Amino acid sequence: MLDIASKSARSYAGDGSYPGSYYAASRNIIRTPKVLEGDVEADVAVLGAGYSGLSTAIHLAEKGYKVVVVEGAGVGWGASGRNGGQVVNGLNASLETIRRRYGEEAGAFVGALVQEGGRIIRRIVGQYGIECDLKDGNIYAAYTAAHMKDLEHKKALWKGYGMDDHELLDREAIRKLVNTDAYVGGMLDRTGGHMHPLNLVLGEAAALETLGGVIYEQSPVTRVEHEAERPVIHTAKGRVTANVAVLCGNAYLGDVVPKLVSRVMPVSTQMIATEPLGTERADALIPSDMCVEDVRYILDYFRLSADKRMIFGGGTVYGGTDPADVRAKLKPNLEKVFPSLKGVKIDYAWSGNFALSFSRVPQMGKIGKNTYFAHGYSGHGVTGSHLFGKILSEAIHGDLSRFSQFERLPWIPFPGGRTFRAQYSTIGSWWYQFKDAFGL
Repeated sequence: MLDIASKSARSYAGDGSYPGSYYAASRNIIRTPKVLEGDVEADVAVLGAGYSGLSTAIHLAEKGYKVVVVEGAGVGWGASGRNGGQVVNGLNASLETIRRRYGEEAGAFVGALVQEGGRIIRRIVGQYGIECDLKDGNIYAAYTAAHMKDLEHKKALWKGYGMDDHELLDREAIRKLVNTDAYVGGMLDRTGGHMHPLNLVLGEAAALETLGGVIYEQSPVTRVEHEAERPVIHTAKGRVTANVAVLCGNAYLGDVVPKLVSRVMPVSTQMIATEPLGTERADALIPSDMCVEDVRYILDYFRLSADKRMIFGGGTVYGGTDPADVRAKLKPNLEKVFPSLKGVKIDYAWSGNFALSFSRVPQMGKIGKNTYFAHGYSGHGVTGSHLFGKILSEAIHGDLSRFSQFERLPWIPFPGGRTFRAQYSTIGSWWYQFKDAFGL
């Protein structure tokens, strides 16, 4: 076992091993970590080997930059390797919210790019031959008539921005795709999809290395000299000095960069994976083999794995702590959607954090002359992180047009500050849960 010298790293990554998830157990690449030792020079130094960091690194390496990535644990150890594996278009904040809050110009800008993240994923997977069980199609599921009205509005709004890839589903239509009586209807997005998230990020790491990029793992960052003309990323045993630094620690950045601490809050979500159900039983539950998420404020999301397990997630804990018993928390929700799975064996249960911004809009910006950051995808990070990585690479290469649009969007601090933000957010969520419960 490689030693992690930093006490701060132990607080978030333990010994750096992957959590006991289905994804970790079924990953198809086993890496031999390279620890950062001594002084290293690079054109670009990236903190964090998740989707944001690797998307940034790949796009830059494809342009000929010498890129070094520094990761405190292993590639995809955080949210990128534990999430629901759902390629869902859009941001957490709706296009309607963005248009109302920031104006029509901002709405048109975001509306023109919210499907780009999925295209980036498909391009990288295809170009570099990444084996991650990528499949097309995701379904938004509605429990109430109010949910259906929201979906009708979303379809019309997205069509107004040139996205005509959605199909409204009544009760009978959605049941043909997802064999449950739980939903009154829904909406199908054929440009969405799902995949094995850890195998995707591990494949992206391998792709970066074929381009000459270097990844240092088990190398927790202790501090960042982000105000320097040439930023420096320090670890316990070495440092990387670069012309440009990019900070992509997201929910697991901790206190390493104090200027970013108050901008986002870690929030945990939980997942379970059943025993293999067999092809006949699994295909009867989700005949479409698409991924599904309902449209409640505190939502459930699920899909079938390649080996025909039901992977089911949901729940949130503001502040990023783990519930005492993930299985006990999620099994009732699973059995509510699929009563035939009552008593099914749960082989894996795990939890992970995403970074929530108060506005639910991801943030991109600079601290210091040559240090960039991106974070705060608020539970919609699979596509958003790949998109932001590309936009960061454009900015570093000299095209600031899209970066500047996001940089100008104001960020809002959490009420209650760092001490009470989790409590305030929990109280606020109760209103939305009340609306969901009563179909308002």
